[in-house]
Amino acid sequence: MRQLSEGTRRRTMAEDLESTMDTISRERRSENMRRIRGKNTKPELAVRKAVFSMGYRYRLHSDQLPGKPDLVFPKLRRVIFVHGCFWHNHSRASCKIARFPKSNCDYWAEKLRKNVERDIVRRAQLRKLGWKAMVIWECQARSIERQLPRIRRFLS
Repeated sequence: MRQLSEGTRRRTMAEDLESTMDTISRERRSENMRRIRGKNTKPELAVRKAVFSMGYRYRLHSDQLPGKPDLVFPKLRRVIFVHGCFWHNHSRASCKIARFPKSNCDYWAEKLRKNVERDIVRRAQLRKLGWKAMVIWECQARSIERQLPRIRRFLS
């Protein structure tokens, strides 16, 4: 058997530990992560369909505004963000989607913390520019009918 250096041995043990914590292979996990989209997600499409059926017209993903809001209502100076519960760290206790990963915890804690901080900064930037922002969470978009009164109040 070939001798391994101390650094190589540690790396291999860490990889072994990581692979036992995850239930799918590293390649499969990579493929899953590659398929995650930032635009035209199911929750976003549900919100867009509901808002359109209410008679409102909007622009999509304006790169002229901080945070590239999902729906932009220029005449109303309003924007709607449709946030994924996992990626934007939805902290509501009733949310079943935003589970914290069991492996690579330090990496995910830092990444999700930065996402939340960035969201706060972007909404503050929008307020400074005179825009009002609303966030609809992925778990809320699953029952979009319940969100319609809230959306209507926000847009009127």
